[in-house]
Amino acid sequence: MLFDHHFIGMHWIWWIIVVGIILLVLFNVIPYRPKAELEDDALDILKKRFAQGKIEREEFEERKKILKDN
Repeated sequence: MLFDHHFIGMHWIWWIIVVGIILLVLFNVIPYRPKAELEDDALDILKKRFAQGKIEREEFEERKKILKDN
């Protein structure tokens, strides 16, 4: 038999689902840009928190000094 009964029914839908799942996994696992660019360093996070008013100037200066010493 040249054509099996699998090609007549809905068997092709399973291939579409499998390929779709593989593509979703690949695009979610492999980022479009390096992770190093996505992560902020500690000083940038500290500056953002100070700019948002989450910490006071004294705490900002103290933590900044600690970060620069390390």
